[in-house]
Amino acid sequence: MAEVEGGFGVYVHWPYCLAKCPYCDFNSHVTQSVDHAAWRDAYAREIAWTAAQTPDRRVDTVFFGGGTPSLMEPETVHSVLEAIRAAWPMADGAEVSLEANPTSVEAGKFRAFRDAGVNRISMGVQALNDADLRRLGRMHSVAEAQAAFDIARNAFDRVSFDLIYVRQGQTLDAWREELQQALDMAVDHLSLYQLTIEPGTRFGDLAERGKLRDLPPDDRAADMYDLTQQICTDAGMPAYEVSNHARPGAESRHNLVYWRYGEYAGIGPGAHGRITRNGQRIATDTAKAPQAWLERVAKLGHGVTVEDALDPADQGTEYLLMALRLREGASLRRYSALSGATLPTAAIAELVDARLLDQTGDKIAVTEAGRPVLNAVLRRLLT
Repeated sequence: MAEVEGGFGVYVHWPYCLAKCPYCDFNSHVTQSVDHAAWRDAYAREIAWTAAQTPDRRVDTVFFGGGTPSLMEPETVHSVLEAIRAAWPMADGAEVSLEANPTSVEAGKFRAFRDAGVNRISMGVQALNDADLRRLGRMHSVAEAQAAFDIARNAFDRVSFDLIYVRQGQTLDAWREELQQALDMAVDHLSLYQLTIEPGTRFGDLAERGKLRDLPPDDRAADMYDLTQQICTDAGMPAYEVSNHARPGAESRHNLVYWRYGEYAGIGPGAHGRITRNGQRIATDTAKAPQAWLERVAKLGHGVTVEDALDPADQGTEYLLMALRLREGASLRRYSALSGATLPTAAIAELVDARLLDQTGDKIAVTEAGRPVLNAVLRRLLT
């Protein structure tokens, strides 16, 4: 079995939601009716086709993302996992994650998802404040989220949830209280994202027209970031990646495949992949529109629309962009092996002197002071 540096994961995209959140720019589509049998068949066909392109792999992780994967029938999840096991061997104890909304209807399916083969749930809580949940377009209340979390903890050993901060009208004290409440829920993994206003979203349209008011200013956002690092570190959940916090051993192994620049197969509409074929690393994309993807799979056995061979310089840049998000940092040896080049020693020394970068032997890692200016650090290294 070929050893893949960084690991090999399978990402499965479920494109449907019951409503579109105003901040979301993911490939998600609102629908009230789904032919699950058709989707089971299409997923199985694309998995088989992808496995033929990536022989001799062992699956370390599977991640059901979306959209809202907790809207899937547990039978569909089970069918997809059976297709993956038929296509590739799976590692002992492989991590199988599923993103879920914490509504009571979806939480009622958690045990069925566990029985289907899921062993980790990632819940999109987003806020622990009912007024802000409504403003974010979420369909659950705080009480419902807490009840769903309790159900998840009883069904799974590993549960994570997401929160968004730097929300409209949010104060530093309000975020401190909310974050402490999240930590008091005895989680072992938190994903904490600053609200970003993306073009093409409802929030983006409102911002463009000057109608998205009360967003915290940049200095308050910076203070919220610093407070987040302090509180989570003190609670034994330091950031292992820019936006992700975990107790030791509870890190998202699937996301580590991305950040360590492993290989991953993208299954489903709009799914991205990075695979190596005949010694060449290839970036793949699939048709984004659900119906277009289904039709393409029915015709060709796959929904892939893009297969771009990445040149060495692109590979080195991608690796650095991902690996320096991690507290563990990037390997200079790996960068050179991918890119055929070396990073400028003068730039590294300058960033170390500025206390934005640490170097220990082969490893470079962004410091606490460097994390808020990560993009500037990357620009200095890559120019």
